[in-house]
Amino acid sequence: MQGEQASEPSGSGAEAEPTVDLARDTGKLRVERRVFPEVNVTGFSNIDQEVAFFSQVAALIRPGQVLLDFGAGRGEYYTDEPVRYRRLLQDFRGRVAHVDGCDIDEAVLENPTLDAAKVFAPGQKLPYEDGRFDIVISRYVFEHIENPTWAANELLRVTKPGGWICALTPNKWGYVAIAAKLVPKRLYGKLLHRVQPHRREEDVFPTVYRLNRPSDVKRHFGHLADVYHYSMSAVPSYHFGSPGMLRFLLVLHRFLPPVLDLGLAFFIQKRGAMVSPAGFEPATY
Repeated sequence: MQGEQASEPSGSGAEAEPTVDLARDTGKLRVERRVFPEVNVTGFSNIDQEVAFFSQVAALIRPGQVLLDFGAGRGEYYTDEPVRYRRLLQDFRGRVAHVDGCDIDEAVLENPTLDAAKVFAPGQKLPYEDGRFDIVISRYVFEHIENPTWAANELLRVTKPGGWICALTPNKWGYVAIAAKLVPKRLYGKLLHRVQPHRREEDVFPTVYRLNRPSDVKRHFGHLADVYHYSMSAVPSYHFGSPGMLRFLLVLHRFLPPVLDLGLAFFIQKRGAMVSPAGFEPATY
């Protein structure tokens, strides 16, 4: 695996889409190629957290379903992503019947991976009817939610009984989240640009980490849903663009206990008819 990039097999039809679009590479892949040989083949490593998470999501989706991308943003996971397979995993058009997306940022209206996009105000009712969605996905949004009770209530409301809310988010006790809380807000943007030089300023938002522990998610969703999760310390993103720092962090990850893993993946299944405990009046959704 010594080449820079594996070539696509030639065919008699239209030119095949390349495995990696080097024009979109901001430097992240150049670093990862020097550490993970397989990145030279597919564009992603064998411990890629997004590939692992969205492969789980892919196992849940069906052609007739309606899906919500909660906090979809401008779609940088598609428009800026250089790796073809990662784009395919995160683009649900044609894989389900309809893809809705919503965000507090009007940039969502330009997101190319959505069949329909809506803007909502934080703390207000999401602009969808009860029980509309079979699947809700949320990538790196939970850490920005200031009112987790509102978020849980609204996501449960718009999800069908038996439907899934799938969320990928940082762990509150991971070293990245802890460092973010220690850095003064006035310095946060500058420091983030140094440790993650490929990150665009428009994709940086304030973090509060109020829905970033398994206990927090179970507390807010558990009254109406079954919550499953796993933790991971996969490919470090905060490595100053340095292969040496990336290797160091990978060694560090081997010694981290699960409670300090960097990321969390949640799969939350809304229950159907429920039997309420004596003396407890559940919320209505």
